[in-house]
Amino acid sequence: MPKFKYETSIVTFIQFIAMSVLYFLINLGSIISTCTGRSYDCVSNSISSITLSIVIVIAFGCVWILGYFVQKRRNRGLALLLMAVEAGIFVVELLDAHNFSNALSLITSLIDVLLALFVIILALRLYRAKGGRVVNRHKISNYLSRKD
Repeated sequence: MPKFKYETSIVTFIQFIAMSVLYFLINLGSIISTCTGRSYDCVSNSISSITLSIVIVIAFGCVWILGYFVQKRRNRGLALLLMAVEAGIFVVELLDAHNFSNALSLITSLIDVLLALFVIILALRLYRAKGGRVVNRHKISNYLSRKD
């Protein structure tokens, strides 16, 4: 397993793929459940579900692009923007997990909460590096064993 120190691009890409697929499955389930019953809402639910799926893909695609630029440019302002966007995603998904409609919706929300938290931590590390190299903290034993 690779150690992710600052790879916001990779983690936001994983978030993009996972959320696109999971939300597509949730919306597909909604369409199937509405259209298999004797409901007259099949067409309107299908249109709104397809529209929501497209919006989700576009939104997480934009987050992925932002994550790429944060990693590539190591810009503190972009890192703050990514942290703010991911904090918004975190809050929305936390509220969605609290009010889940089915098990897949709950799992999707919890996965996105964890991914958003992970991206926030990575972006924070890039922000604290001030455009420089991201390094691990030195262990106390390294300081004690040094001879100055």
